[in-house]
Amino acid sequence: MARMHTSKRGRSDSTRPLSKLPPSWVKLTPEEVEALVVRLAKEGLPPSRIGVVLRDQYAVPLVKPITGKTITQILEENNLRSPIPEDLSHLLEMIRRMRLHLEKHRSDGYNVHRLQLVESKVRRLTKYYKRIGLLPADYEPLKA
Repeated sequence: MARMHTSKRGRSDSTRPLSKLPPSWVKLTPEEVEALVVRLAKEGLPPSRIGVVLRDQYAVPLVKPITGKTITQILEENNLRSPIPEDLSHLLEMIRRMRLHLEKHRSDGYNVHRLQLVESKVRRLTKYYKRIGLLPADYEPLKA
């Protein structure tokens, strides 16, 4: 993911498979992959962790070429999708932790500024999710 408020590029970057076809060495059927996604979601894993577990433990490089659907589409079909998208919930948790920090350290100007940047990112992301219909029109994340 590109970083919005810095010129840095992040620590790592994985290369996605070039082909849109499922690899010949993947032995799982689309039904088995979907069942694994549902089972892992019922265990409480978010979509990003499900992808990592499938990659590392079950040798499934990407779910979409095998099943024709993304992990979130599979979760939505089985009524397991979180009401708040994962990236937005992580940003909201970051805001909560920053506010706790600022209660103890009120004069931490650097973190005051960082909090403003994260809050603006949340507003931007919320507006996008409302537009595409993932969040209700009356959703307000930053009521403090």
